[in-house]
Amino acid sequence: MATYTSAITTHASAQQVFNALTRPELVRLWQFGRELTTDWKAGGRISFRTGTGDDVLEQWGTVLEVQDKALIKYNLFTPRPDLQDSKENYCVTSYVISDDHGKTRVELIQEDNRPNGFVAQTLDRILESLKEVAEAQ
Repeated sequence: MATYTSAITTHASAQQVFNALTRPELVRLWQFGRELTTDWKAGGRISFRTGTGDDVLEQWGTVLEVQDKALIKYNLFTPRPDLQDSKENYCVTSYVISDDHGKTRVELIQEDNRPNGFVAQTLDRILESLKEVAEAQ
């Protein structure tokens, strides 16, 4: 599976980062308006929805693992006319939270084998936005 990784260090605590990753009202801020629905239980459903009217995009998948203030991992399917909703067309996203000499390091790992499925350059922008939201709490 193709793997893309990016990391950022923030002055926000691990708890603030975890909150920004898991609370729907905060996720909406750094995920550019996407609405999160999940219970954050391993094996549970997760979905992101954005848009209005006929212009709605919903992604769905499964929460794979959650470790308080340390790890969030899930898979997602992003529908496209040329992709079937099957396991090989799901990407896996992991957020790894760790201590970095009194600061908090967040590593974003994206695993994706879909043809034209992911643009690696978006990782840095996502992390910058996450950092801003986490630090503003």
